[in-house]
Amino acid sequence: MSQPPPSWPRVGRARLLPLYAAGFVTAFGAHAVAASLGGITGPEHTSLLELGLLLAVYDGAEVLLKPVFGSLADRIGPRPVLLGGLVAFALASAVFVLAGASPAAVGLARFGQGAAAAAFSPAAGAMVARLTPQTGHGRAFGRYGAWKGLGYTLGPLLGGVLISFGGFTLLFITLAVLAVVVAAWAAIAVPTLPALPRARQTVLDLGRRMTQPGFLRPTVVLAATTAALSVGVGFLPVRGAAVGLGPVATGAVVSVLAAAAALVQPWAGRVRDSGRLPERAGMAGGLVLAAVGFASAPALPGLVGLLGAALAVGAGVGVVTPLAFAALAAAAPPERLGQTMGAAEVGRELGDAGGPLLVGALAAVASLSLGLTGLAVLLAAVGATVAATTARRDRA
Repeated sequence: MSQPPPSWPRVGRARLLPLYAAGFVTAFGAHAVAASLGGITGPEHTSLLELGLLLAVYDGAEVLLKPVFGSLADRIGPRPVLLGGLVAFALASAVFVLAGASPAAVGLARFGQGAAAAAFSPAAGAMVARLTPQTGHGRAFGRYGAWKGLGYTLGPLLGGVLISFGGFTLLFITLAVLAVVVAAWAAIAVPTLPALPRARQTVLDLGRRMTQPGFLRPTVVLAATTAALSVGVGFLPVRGAAVGLGPVATGAVVSVLAAAAALVQPWAGRVRDSGRLPERAGMAGGLVLAAVGFASAPALPGLVGLLGAALAVGAGVGVVTPLAFAALAAAAPPERLGQTMGAAEVGRELGDAGGPLLVGALAAVASLSLGLTGLAVLLAAVGATVAATTARRDRA
């Protein structure tokens, strides 16, 4: 595994912490708001449609804009895009505070937050890759993923607490302050990384690069793991409720899944960097482990069975994520890291939406058990495909 160009600075862990915190901001902000949107829209059918639109607008902005801002990070350097995105996230949050608590204000703020996250998320990923040697990518992306996992876990809980004390206004004020603090921290601690010289790229060149195995394999794997995480958080509690478990028990299932994913990622990255966990084997094994979790959820009875399923899914996601990001960073041309990370993030967003749609569609025509089993089959198939691919290293 070759080292990055010697002109790339090497920094201590403390200088990477603001980048990890940026990952926390996008995860915490998205889930803290999303988990409580029902309190604004209400339970009526028209309000449920409104709720769906409010939930989708954040991810929609990310899907549309991440490749754009990723390319901008390559053009002008990732640090300005990171800082600008965090400041824009704070401003978008402030828009809600000024406009008042209405669905229209939430929609505007959510779109602004999603667009801002589309800027600083791929920029942060590109900087993590550039500021660490390839032999440390697994550990670095494992920590980055763990901070994001912490945001996913704490978002609904702390968001609910903030809303209970001061409504959505207090939540959005908190998000604005958090983004400003992280932006200031990054401005002080994160070094400037100049844009690297780039050859002219045509649309055909981009298309060829995006279809190379070095890009396509980890991106598909990331989409699959994001689908698994989304389905686990959304549908395992439904399965629990169907067998008579209460909200405390189903909440424990989600907490186990999220905690397992967050805790396993740094370990998986560290083992990968030590050479004890090959990327392809680890990605394939993690996907199969998540598949086993979903396959066991309908078969094993009661809370213990669901907790075991959640643990397997979370651990599988935790193993795969840092390995896939490390593989992506290793295969990407250094001068196109932002564009590569942005495009790969689009794959994750599509998995985030596609997984629940697949399970929901199968559950609607048959049963939730079939839906979870169907996703298990898909994850196992992707894992088998990764395991069967040639071991040669592909450069996207």
